[in-house]
Amino acid sequence: MALGTDDVDVIPEVERGLGNTYIIDNKTYVSRDEVYDGYKCADRGMILPFVSEYTWPIEVRAFLYLVGLLYCFLGVAIIADIFMGAIEKITSKTRKVYLTSEKEDEPEVIEVRIWSDAVANLTLMALGSSAPEILLAIIEVIANKFEAGALGPGTIVGSAAFNLFVISAVCVLSIPNGESRRIKDIKVFAVTAVFSIVAYVWLLIILKAVSPNEVEVWEAAVTFLMFPLLVLLAWLAEKNFCGVPNKTDTSKQIELGNFQPGETDKFLRDRQYFRDGRLDRDGLVAFIKEVKNYPGLTDEDAAILAASKLVESQSHSRMWYRVGAVRNMTGGRKTQPQLSTKLKVRSKDRMKTLIMLEDGTNQVYNAMNEHPDAPTLGEVPQVKPHQNAVIDFHAASCAVMEDIGKFKVALCRSGRLDNRVSVRVETIDGTATEEQDYMPINEVITFEPEESEKFVEVEIINDNQWEPDEEFFLKISLLMSAEEREGVQLGRISIMEITILNDDEPGIVMFQKRGFLVKESIGNAVIPVVRKNGADGEITVKWRSIDKTAVSGKDYTGGEGVLTFKHTEIEQNIEIPIIDDMTPEKDEHFEIELFEPTGGAKIGQINRTAVTITNDDDFNNVLNNMMQMTNANIHAMQVHHETYVSQIKDALNVNGGDIENATAGDYVLHFLTFGWKIIFALVPPPSLLGGWLCFIISLVCIGLLTAIIGDLASIFGCLVNLDDAITAITFVALGTSLPDTFASRAAAVQEKYADNAIGNVTGSNSVNVFLGLGLPWFIASVYHYAKGTKFKVAAGTLGFSVGLFSGLCIITIALLMARRVFSVFGKTELGGPTGPKICSGIFMIMLWFIYVLVSAFQTTGYFDF
Repeated sequence: MALGTDDVDVIPEVERGLGNTYIIDNKTYVSRDEVYDGYKCADRGMILPFVSEYTWPIEVRAFLYLVGLLYCFLGVAIIADIFMGAIEKITSKTRKVYLTSEKEDEPEVIEVRIWSDAVANLTLMALGSSAPEILLAIIEVIANKFEAGALGPGTIVGSAAFNLFVISAVCVLSIPNGESRRIKDIKVFAVTAVFSIVAYVWLLIILKAVSPNEVEVWEAAVTFLMFPLLVLLAWLAEKNFCGVPNKTDTSKQIELGNFQPGETDKFLRDRQYFRDGRLDRDGLVAFIKEVKNYPGLTDEDAAILAASKLVESQSHSRMWYRVGAVRNMTGGRKTQPQLSTKLKVRSKDRMKTLIMLEDGTNQVYNAMNEHPDAPTLGEVPQVKPHQNAVIDFHAASCAVMEDIGKFKVALCRSGRLDNRVSVRVETIDGTATEEQDYMPINEVITFEPEESEKFVEVEIINDNQWEPDEEFFLKISLLMSAEEREGVQLGRISIMEITILNDDEPGIVMFQKRGFLVKESIGNAVIPVVRKNGADGEITVKWRSIDKTAVSGKDYTGGEGVLTFKHTEIEQNIEIPIIDDMTPEKDEHFEIELFEPTGGAKIGQINRTAVTITNDDDFNNVLNNMMQMTNANIHAMQVHHETYVSQIKDALNVNGGDIENATAGDYVLHFLTFGWKIIFALVPPPSLLGGWLCFIISLVCIGLLTAIIGDLASIFGCLVNLDDAITAITFVALGTSLPDTFASRAAAVQEKYADNAIGNVTGSNSVNVFLGLGLPWFIASVYHYAKGTKFKVAAGTLGFSVGLFSGLCIITIALLMARRVFSVFGKTELGGPTGPKICSGIFMIMLWFIYVLVSAFQTTGYFDF
């Protein structure tokens, strides 16, 4: 056994042995100096080292300890993810609230959370995000035999500084230009902001004024009891027990809804599909009706879109964003449905982009791919306008008269404009053939810098013989050499269909088909009417619906109208609204008739068409299937696991098993963190005992890892000649706060308000002091009081760091409030006008650098305080 000099002095009946040995009770002990023989930092760890690495080179040891420290930060982030899942399970408990409705026997039922947002954020969720810092301070005091250390308090103050200065700056700068985010619950923020200042000022009073360099029992008790006081005042502010009432009582609006009986369904139809992020039949029906209007979407695609819509419509806590940030850092299962590129295009801006593509370019590509004599083109090309010049046609198709002679087709350039680019334009036969119907084209078109439009001349051959309408294609392609292909790419409309119309007659008008089959749930039945064998001049034709087994006003909205074809127009649509009563019925049909053409046109052979409305049995099956698939997607997005099987499956697979959407970065991060994932997959899932078993075991695991992190940080700092206080406010503070940075940034960008981004920072900083310092100091002060000694806490470095942070904290909070009040900042905490936004962000980051540098200089003795 190794003994130090201090140990020898306090042990009675010690005899000197040979060399640096001692004899106690006939047992020989070796001097610690003899064992370590002066090796640097040999006795700094409580648990570490696991192996005797004292004889290794200091550089190697420092590097290994740094790598170990970073790797343990990833481990803490992963177990904190599981810990957060347990907290989510605990705080997600709900109660049912019954509302009146138009149906007497069926009251409307909604579910509301039992936990208050303010209480949840300041208790379990704050503990979840701050557990490493709090446990580090507690473990350090216990490991030091109830004496104060520098690593725990330094980490808490350093983490608070990083949270307030850097995270606030990141959130301010991350908001897209032209957007802004305000704190919604300003009263709760005011309470936590005041307490975040009071907490550190109180520390300064303890360390410098009341009992310098000592913490008494009552001082530690008051520090700890400020935590429940903060929770109580925040809850009162949230419930608005004092002060001016809110113009809109948001709590009641969330729980009960500001609706009169019967208005809820209208609200769902007019405003949103899924109220409060809950899946219901009516919302899904409305969503399917819109999604199914766009071809190319499978039921699985629609289910993923519905799940994504549900996740977006739910209100999320800061914990949800933190879990998402950790999983992004570790290649784990994402908290949001992963949409493919196709689905992202279809879901954006109510699918406006998709409508244009479906109506234009996709039809041309489909025509080319299906034509037996035309080359297969594949999918519509993807466009990257910020990297390259994008060249495409001004339209996907056009129709010209046979006698037009020559006409010009425009090529448009978008995206990058500062380079010289060239493309090739050539013709491709369709039903029209070169030399007989048109003159072939094969030429290179060059765009000079800043030139955005060019024209190519097309010549149509007029043979003065009647023939049906024919088409051919213009195609843009890149040149062969790599030099000429650099900096340019084809746009979405790189193929243009040109239809040659017979110019001898105004044409005949008729339906495309004799019958159409539509679902009752389709919304509007679109019936195309075509003009063939000529398109000369403007013509009109009347149409009317004729009831058969389907009755106008009951099964569909019929009537009559007039279609007008302008000169060269060859197709128009009749839209008939189909009434969906959501009740099983037999197939029904009605007819539409064309009559009385004008302008010299004639009615073609198909002057009547039958529209059959199929029953909804199949739709109900589809709906049930969609409900199941959507629920499966939503279930997969939960932040916690229900079973050991799903927990282990997620640990074993990159991106939680969603291989299709996994990136190369996900694979690398999954490989690096695989060991931690497997170990922590053995923690009981949150479904057991309401989440409390997972909560307790996860907290124990965080404590064990935190103890190792404390040793790693202390030994690493010692090896590179850094004081524990400097190591704490830099390496340890950054490592524990990095997940919160990504979480706050995601919340700032995705949320409508700033509460989850920066509103919880001040609350978390307060909780760190009240629990992270109040609890260990209370335990240590009671221990020393019982032994008749004093609990000494050196005020020098810690007091200076706390005082400096308190002053900078007041400046930062004042800046955030100024941004909220003054129009120069856009009257918003986050985002706003670009110039002030950037200046605010840079200023807060500078405050953090000032805090770190000045604290480090004071710790190393450059000046005294």
